[in-house]
Amino acid sequence: MSYVCNPININYRYQFNADPRKGGEIQICREAADPSMILFKGRYYIFASMTLGVWVSDDLVKWENHRLPDELPLYDYAPDVRVMGDYVYFCASKRDENCDRFRTKDILNGPYEKIPGNFPYWDPNLFIDDDGKVYFYWGCSNTEPIYGCELDPETMLPKGEKVPILEGHPTEYGYERVGEDNSIFPASQEEIEKGFQGFLAMQNTTEDQIPDDLKPLIKGMFSNMPYIEGAWVDKHNGKYYLQYAFAGTQFNTYGDGVYVSDSPLGPYKLAENNPYSYNPGGFLPGAGHGSTMEDKSGNLWHTATMRISVNHDFERRVGLWPAGFDKDGELFCNQRYGNWPFKISGAKQDPWKNPDWFLLSYDKKTSCSSALSENPSENVTDEDVQTLWRPASTGKDEWITVDLGNVYKVNAVQINFGDGKLDIPIPGEIRGTTQARFIDDKTYCTRWKMEGSVDGEDFFVLEDKSEATTDLTHDLVVMEEGREIRYIRVSNIEVPYGQIPALSGIRVFGKGEGELPKAPVFSAKRDSGIDMSVKIEAGDNAVGHVILWGSSPEKLYHSWMVLGDDAVGSAKRIGALVTGRDYYLRVDSFNESGITEGEVTKL
Repeated sequence: MSYVCNPININYRYQFNADPRKGGEIQICREAADPSMILFKGRYYIFASMTLGVWVSDDLVKWENHRLPDELPLYDYAPDVRVMGDYVYFCASKRDENCDRFRTKDILNGPYEKIPGNFPYWDPNLFIDDDGKVYFYWGCSNTEPIYGCELDPETMLPKGEKVPILEGHPTEYGYERVGEDNSIFPASQEEIEKGFQGFLAMQNTTEDQIPDDLKPLIKGMFSNMPYIEGAWVDKHNGKYYLQYAFAGTQFNTYGDGVYVSDSPLGPYKLAENNPYSYNPGGFLPGAGHGSTMEDKSGNLWHTATMRISVNHDFERRVGLWPAGFDKDGELFCNQRYGNWPFKISGAKQDPWKNPDWFLLSYDKKTSCSSALSENPSENVTDEDVQTLWRPASTGKDEWITVDLGNVYKVNAVQINFGDGKLDIPIPGEIRGTTQARFIDDKTYCTRWKMEGSVDGEDFFVLEDKSEATTDLTHDLVVMEEGREIRYIRVSNIEVPYGQIPALSGIRVFGKGEGELPKAPVFSAKRDSGIDMSVKIEAGDNAVGHVILWGSSPEKLYHSWMVLGDDAVGSAKRIGALVTGRDYYLRVDSFNESGITEGEVTKL
């Protein structure tokens, strides 16, 4: 199988979070985030936060999770991994303790050599230049910038002073604003002071009792300024591309921007193409705090964090998208249909190739054996990872069926499991301070059977994982040649901890034989320097639309997928523009049979 469908199909571990923001109340969710992806000795590796391991692949399609040794800082966020010579260097984040590094020549078997550090940092990134010099970048704050410095390649200790590299500008770069759809503007000084005084009253303390170094951090909680974080540096044709995350991991607009410089420590200038990685629409949104890597065939790939954020803000997954540099040296990432299946060929491929298969299941009718009132069956076809179908019991006789409405040639089905509110004993000891938690590394199983039917009476097996020993919560069933199917039924479900199953999506892909949608009729206007609104007229036989924009008609690198009535008949606000820049816009339509491109217009 050479097709993948985001998020990466791997076992995501359960976290038992003693969240200080909730008074230490235990919140349970699955999490993986902040991925560092490398190619080392012919294999691909992804190191992600709170996984206790490393994901390994030979082809970027099939991944396996391998446990790492406990001597590594596996309970610290944002692991950074880079190849330098024969070694892989590993480190992670601590705010209040010196951060050590570790290196190894064998990721899976070790040993790992410890290199003592001499300062704390958050969201680290190591970069090795062509001349052998080593640079280091770090920062995760809404009050301080991302910093950089040169390191001694032997001791890995800083040479010289740290240099401020970049900070947030949410009133100029709309995509940096926090909130769903980049909706929240920075607070005024008056609003910040009001929030600060409210904090003092809640803590029954006075301002003079707060240490001076903590006051900016506390006031920052009320500023609505974005956390600027997650640096990752690549070099291309003599230029340095510093990628960074913005907008907040719990929002659909979590993404990565990019600055460019002629020198590793700057000065850096905002690139023409921003945001670089931005995936706010569709089933599973978000594409922030990631890394960019060239594969064995010379293709560029970007991996980053996708958000669920229902049971906890940090309920997250990891996605992978094609990327590249254009002829003008602009770094881009293609997320136009970033939640749909795409092929990884193992050869040089076009990063802008349209999908082979189209979404067949959106808003299609469903039926089920039973459903909790707050989790009806139609939630599996609404293309929203935050909604769930949950039956009334854990019985294996529970089932759910999707009716596509017509017989289609089906090529792939993605089955997505979520989690209801779990109330189970903690199976281990809470550890850590900054984000105290327990990560459960026990092997669990997610099991199910999927059947297809043409008439709703006679069903045939598409995939039977009733005896599976894996825990894959975003599994993909691929039928490259296609099967004639109208009904998809999932049954015989078993999930970890014996809980009631929760499905967030049964997503069906293939190709219909009907008419393509008409080219959309739309209007757009710029509402401010950083906002635009797009209104699509109804009546084009579309399932959904993709709004594209960019700096020229040939560089429509940014996209936002809207489904159903979203943006049809009423304006869709997009708040991701950079003030003072011109933009071009196009709206494409898609349905079960394909994609129809619209006309390009200047905004």
